[in-house]
Amino acid sequence: MAEVKGKLYLIPTPISGSEPENVLPQRVIDITRHLSYFVVEELRTARRYLSRIKVQKPIDELVFFELNEHSQPEAVEAMLTPLLQGYDVGLMSEAGVPAIADPGAILVAAAHRKGIRVIPLVGPSSILLTLVASGLNGQNFAFVGYLPVKPDERRKRIRMLEQRSRSEGQTQLFIEAPYRNIQLLKDLISVCSEQTTITIATEVTSTDEFIVTKTVREWKNIPLPDINKKNTVFALLA
Repeated sequence: MAEVKGKLYLIPTPISGSEPENVLPQRVIDITRHLSYFVVEELRTARRYLSRIKVQKPIDELVFFELNEHSQPEAVEAMLTPLLQGYDVGLMSEAGVPAIADPGAILVAAAHRKGIRVIPLVGPSSILLTLVASGLNGQNFAFVGYLPVKPDERRKRIRMLEQRSRSEGQTQLFIEAPYRNIQLLKDLISVCSEQTTITIATEVTSTDEFIVTKTVREWKNIPLPDINKKNTVFALLA
């Protein structure tokens, strides 16, 4: 008989403190409740979320593997063991959809190499929600992750992204550590052409959601929004 392998479910979780039932289909919650094995980015956050949706088994009986940017290849291979033994496993990010701006892609790639079925489940992605709400080019876009921390390097990167956007008509999406949001926004406004369009999307899906698109010239003429220490996605189209 052929070996029966488990399925790797890519489980989205709420972003910006949203209630699970407001942003996730009931089927996603039901599948999550019935799993016993999880690969998570941060154990405490995962346990808190699973308690919140009332998983079927006691939390202490669930099996967790932690996967982050420090995980070694041999540790990732060990995470496949339950799948190879026939058990389904859920991969969860800290917030939103796993494997986007998240180390989960390493496990997904390993699962494909072993012939394990990967099943993505529907849920919120702040990056895609920002794009669709921005009014910028949704036919040609790139998510470029975090920009450099050092000011000179960050401004150089902004110029490069603006040039790429201008030459290719491509929307550029990026994020920043929340406590550096204000400085990034100031750099965007000072470096970019006045005709370049900037979208700021903060605390997407929450009751404090703020999504606004304006040209650099327009941003210069209004008080800047308070985005300090708030989860924010930026988008740029030259």
